[in-house]
Amino acid sequence: MAYFGINVFDFGAKGDGITDDTAAIQAAIDHTAARGGGKILFPYTPRGYRLASPAVETYNGKPVRAQLVIPDGDANIMLEGEMPCRLLHSYQVRPLDASKNSFEPTRFGTPKIDNTLLFSDWEAPEEHDGNERPWSILAAPEGNSCKGRFSAVQVSLKNLEFRVPVDREKMYPTQTAVNLQNVSRVNVTDCQFCLNEEVGDTVLGKELQPNPCHTAGLITSGDQNDDNVLRNVASQGFRYGFVLGGHVVADYLYVHNCEEGIVFHDCSHVSVLNHVVAQHNAVILSTTRGRLFGMEGGSCCVVVGSLNFECGTGLKPAVSQLKYGVYDPEKRLRGSLTWHKPWGKQEFPYVAGECFTITHFAETGEGQS
Repeated sequence: MAYFGINVFDFGAKGDGITDDTAAIQAAIDHTAARGGGKILFPYTPRGYRLASPAVETYNGKPVRAQLVIPDGDANIMLEGEMPCRLLHSYQVRPLDASKNSFEPTRFGTPKIDNTLLFSDWEAPEEHDGNERPWSILAAPEGNSCKGRFSAVQVSLKNLEFRVPVDREKMYPTQTAVNLQNVSRVNVTDCQFCLNEEVGDTVLGKELQPNPCHTAGLITSGDQNDDNVLRNVASQGFRYGFVLGGHVVADYLYVHNCEEGIVFHDCSHVSVLNHVVAQHNAVILSTTRGRLFGMEGGSCCVVVGSLNFECGTGLKPAVSQLKYGVYDPEKRLRGSLTWHKPWGKQEFPYVAGECFTITHFAETGEGQS
């Protein structure tokens, strides 16, 4: 059968959920980079692509901390799954009361997996220093270009789900899904970054716990990038859902059960998040405090066109019940945000400066709420 692009099956990947496909996928990435770029195809398989090999600390002497490495250079690389992701499933613990026909409990696992799935079952070492590089499934090594220390020019992800493992005793991830801070141009479409377990289970009595490790679902380019586009992208269960910088345009972000949903480090060039859906995050929008993953903080010019959120008050996991809609104690945000809450008490607690306008969607024109 003819196909357009490079197929990971041709490099020995099985996608049977049992075979360690790390080396085969890396071979496909290396081949693509060596030829100058191209599309790497991941056919859909019911059990997904297992990544069991430990992450490498360095690549050609440069820090990377990843199981899969995007080689340095000017190749234009895309990783693409067979079909668009169904975004997030069910992630809060709901009580079961058969007499009142109430919600069924959230359970570990999902009833159907039809996403093109890359999942890690290697447990990364705990890293409690937020300035250190996170362990991740996929990353480019640190480079020498611009403040972002870019090594790779462009990476695109499409139609893929990346899952990191969660130890059921710890109940928090120690691994980041994808770290593209050293890629100068990033495009992500119809993808999600999540955990290999549900965040809570009323039957087992488990729920997501506060994370001492600085993990993220997706980290986009560092400072002085010039093109970051996200379309229909979800992140769930990490300490930080999305870590973003400047030149970001997002058409739909879905962030769920994170301690900080969307975090900006430096954004001197305007970033626009056209629509955000945030469910059960302790903080929805924030700025870094000090260096995060080696990236300096700066002024953050951000426009959030519309934010639809649910606060999760009274529901488990407690770690992701809303505390702040915006948390910017250093008053670095510049721009605006318009929020909407579909039901319940209409409140949006925040800490922000006067240069960031916060407006309630239901009462437009009221100014900062």
